[in-house]
Amino acid sequence: MKTLPPGLQAHLDSGATTLAWCWRIIRADGTTMGFTDHDRDLTFDGTVFAAATGFTTSEIESSLGLSVDNLEVEGALSSDAITEADISAGHYDGAAIEAWRVNWTDVAQRVLMRKGLIGEITRGKLAFRAELRGLSQVLDQRQGRSFQRTCDADLGDGRCKFNLNQAGFTGAGTVTAVARGRIITASGLGAFATGWFRHGLLTWASGESAGARMEVKAHKLSAGVATIELWHPMGAPVAVGDTFNVTAGCDKTLNTCKGRFSNAANFRGFPHMPGADKAFSYVVGESGENDGGSFFN
Repeated sequence: MKTLPPGLQAHLDSGATTLAWCWRIIRADGTTMGFTDHDRDLTFDGTVFAAATGFTTSEIESSLGLSVDNLEVEGALSSDAITEADISAGHYDGAAIEAWRVNWTDVAQRVLMRKGLIGEITRGKLAFRAELRGLSQVLDQRQGRSFQRTCDADLGDGRCKFNLNQAGFTGAGTVTAVARGRIITASGLGAFATGWFRHGLLTWASGESAGARMEVKAHKLSAGVATIELWHPMGAPVAVGDTFNVTAGCDKTLNTCKGRFSNAANFRGFPHMPGADKAFSYVVGESGENDGGSFFN
């Protein structure tokens, strides 16, 4: 149960209220925006909550336990702060959001109703709908390591420890043609063999997608011209002349870690774990196979 500020409690007890909803969004890039369903802007905690944005909210439901409580926010794509291109580019994915109930005649009388993260966003030509997930949704995420043959680290991260900034492992390209929004022909990558960037990460340096990233599905070199296929089209259009950086790819196997990157000492998988064929097989005669000992000693 929430404890209300004395002034807000007295306002509610009066029987005639002047309440409004205010939402504060904090994106991963640090951008902070405020919106309200009131007919004029409201300001508190250093944030201006803009009016006339078309924001509405569904009924808030809370429950005991660790189940994830959800709330939906709907709004029109009429605000200068929220654009379809930004939503498509993923700038609001995982953003923090706060929902406040405020007395618009005295904004000091307010209470934080819900705090969480933006989940699924659906959009149309004129409006969008965003799901607000409670903080308990973090408990639904898998934690720890996976016992698997392939590596569970990301190439170049603190667990992998490989330096991608050294020569030969990062390339810079310029788009010369685009097909179906995700197949890119580029110049500047003629020194890298076919498949070198497969499973790598492409980061846009310019254009409408600047700063956005996407994994590489396939990489081919033909007559000095590179073709890169992304797993998904970018949220914003890619145009000829856009530039990007792309890193070498890793398929997470020990052979690639050792042969391409000479980094087997930091391999974070379990390449010698027995598969289902070994786990469910029987001891074979007097050969000693499957006697419970190591398969590799």
